[in-house]
Amino acid sequence: MLVVVGTSNPIKVRAVENVLSKFFKVSVVMKDVPSDVLPQPVGLEMTIKGAVLRARNALNAESGAELGVGIEAGLMPVPGTISGYMDQQFAAIVDRQGRLTLGGGPAFEYPRSLVGRVLGEGIEVGTAMEKLTGIKGLGRKQGAIGFFSKGRLDRTGLTECAVLMALIPRLNEGIYFGQVRA
Repeated sequence: MLVVVGTSNPIKVRAVENVLSKFFKVSVVMKDVPSDVLPQPVGLEMTIKGAVLRARNALNAESGAELGVGIEAGLMPVPGTISGYMDQQFAAIVDRQGRLTLGGGPAFEYPRSLVGRVLGEGIEVGTAMEKLTGIKGLGRKQGAIGFFSKGRLDRTGLTECAVLMALIPRLNEGIYFGQVRA
């Protein structure tokens, strides 16, 4: 099965391949496609929209692909947190029949100062993280989660969670797509 991931980030491609290869024989390719949302999504609606549009744009860009996958991380307003926001990734998987499945990964909080820079200066989290840590290309390595978790979870693992959650309805098609009643 040919799967196309709408990204230019090899971490996201690796995460998709790691998850899907546990269930299917896959070939995963990368296509840099637009998300049609702001470079740094804020809020659930914008983040999911970015993932969905990446998945659809990727599928449309690769005629032989059976699935398109889009992954988008965004800042979610969360009451009671130190900064008021958490980072959460969403994965969207779309097929040639137009079926869309979504999954979300674990969420974690950024420091207040970082969130302030992102929202106040209009920069992406990756840029702010590079300035904070001094690590160039952090998002293509361990990611912010790797830095903040002291290496216990890296960006690949975080992304795998979202991809697996988006795959669940496809692994249980009879239940999710109406052939079996719960």
